[in-house]
Amino acid sequence: MGNERYATAVRLAWQGALEFSALLETASALEKQQQAPLAAVLYQTWVNKTTSPYVHAGYFNLGAVLGNAGDLAGAEEAYRAAIKLAPNFLQPRVNLGSLLERAGKLDQAIAEWRWVEQHASLAVPDNRPLVLMAVNNMGRVLEIQKQFYEALFFLTKSLAIEPDQDEVLHHWVYLRQKQCAWPIYAKVPRVSQAAMERATSALAMISISDDPQAQLDAAKRYVAKKVITDVPRLAKPKGYGHKKIRIGYCSSDFSLHPVSMLTVEMFELHDRERFEVYGYCWSPEDGSALRSRVMSAMDHFTRIDTLSDLQAAQKIRADEIDILIDLQGQTAGARANMLAYRPAPLQITYLGQPATTGFPFIDYVIADRFLIPEESAQFYSEKPLYMPDVYQVSDRKRVAGPKPTRQSCGLPETGFVFCSFNNNYKLTPSMFDVWMSILHRVPGSVLWLLADNQWAEDNLRLEAQARGIDASRMVFAGRVSPENYLARYLIADLFLDSFPFNAGTTANDALFMALPVLTCSGRSFASRMAGALLTAAGCPELITGDLASYEEKAVGLATDAATISEFKSRLADVRTSGVLFDTPRFVRTLESHMLALLQPS
Repeated sequence: MGNERYATAVRLAWQGALEFSALLETASALEKQQQAPLAAVLYQTWVNKTTSPYVHAGYFNLGAVLGNAGDLAGAEEAYRAAIKLAPNFLQPRVNLGSLLERAGKLDQAIAEWRWVEQHASLAVPDNRPLVLMAVNNMGRVLEIQKQFYEALFFLTKSLAIEPDQDEVLHHWVYLRQKQCAWPIYAKVPRVSQAAMERATSALAMISISDDPQAQLDAAKRYVAKKVITDVPRLAKPKGYGHKKIRIGYCSSDFSLHPVSMLTVEMFELHDRERFEVYGYCWSPEDGSALRSRVMSAMDHFTRIDTLSDLQAAQKIRADEIDILIDLQGQTAGARANMLAYRPAPLQITYLGQPATTGFPFIDYVIADRFLIPEESAQFYSEKPLYMPDVYQVSDRKRVAGPKPTRQSCGLPETGFVFCSFNNNYKLTPSMFDVWMSILHRVPGSVLWLLADNQWAEDNLRLEAQARGIDASRMVFAGRVSPENYLARYLIADLFLDSFPFNAGTTANDALFMALPVLTCSGRSFASRMAGALLTAAGCPELITGDLASYEEKAVGLATDAATISEFKSRLADVRTSGVLFDTPRFVRTLESHMLALLQPS
């Protein structure tokens, strides 16, 4: 647009003589030419001088221009002006909610969307997409705030309006898992179970099925919907020939998170004579000692949260990383599209997602032969990189607090204590049936669980009562500091693993504290994690292959104090002399693999 045309439009706006249609045409042309500031000036002039009945729409458009330009305060003021002039004008309320969310004012954002949901008539066709946007935004933000019950309520309402929403179903399924709202695939009008299964995320599928084909299919559906795969490769395929191999670790979990709890000593122990370690981070600055330790363990630590996926990939490429290890997979915070550019010659997935990623740009997954038997490798898009002892690395430096009393933990003074500190979304009705049967068969015993969220706790108590077990026999442990959490294992008698999604970090913690872990191993990565740890610990007797055997073993152990004591003694020795917690050995082996991978073929 020429300067003269723009000047004419501004002059007419100042005179109150610019028609609304001409305003829209001129402002649109300016935005297309990347001249948003000029468009904003034009709108500001027009709304201050016009007598048009469309002034509320002018304020709305001004808000959109300012919001896109990053002027959140100006955009908020414009949207509120539009709402004041036309209280039933829905679009500025929806946009204002998104603006407030960007500003971190989540409660105010929800209030705007709630107004839309409560006041907009669905009988008006134009209202329908705005109401859907409002209820979906509420569901998403309430989930972020861990208000799972309300989040599920609004997503259910969304599906009632429009059942064909895979993204909504994806979150709806996961929210039911988090609350132990069984059955997970509950009936929703006009939504088939097949549609729910298709929408189930790869992570949610891990808790539902141990079928590795189903997990591969879920991972590939995610890739087809969400991941770019037709972008140019940035890295040189044959590497750079560095004297020191450059290893890059990337994650949104370089904070007080299970992934960092396991990997921090690995970062520290890399041989700096042969390797240079880079960390690429988009994690929260949680101020934890663990985060500080992770950062100190890296030779180079770079925040990439302000970079686009392409910019982040270009940064990794510029650093000439030889091997990039993604600690994320498809879990929350993943940046698959960054990895899609192949910023490193070799790309490996590790720990973050206990299943195949389905990513065509990931070459290897770190595993062991119990975790992924060779005959199961066909169900993985990555090639297994087999460790000889165990796939999972450990931190030997973790410290437990003083042993608590049973009373301080809300446990009875006597009776056998089964514990399972897994996240509640791992629990299933079939596993819970077995646990309740175990409690029934072991009088005076209790089940000590993680107090994940109040809705899950309430639902689990109801499920126990429905199975004839007094809900008081389930004790819920609130979240505490890492050292006090570890100390809890000192007063438990047996860790009952979940299935099909086994314990990972929690099983490692229990074994580190010499607490026996009883597991059931299936066919998938997630259902074989604890079995892999027990194999490395030399305790294969604690691995079962079906839930009936699992139940019998649990009851037998609960009535055999001598065997429990023997397992605890064996595990105490494993902590100091076994391969399970031999982190230097793990790191040396991993480095040998890396050196071999970079050898010319």
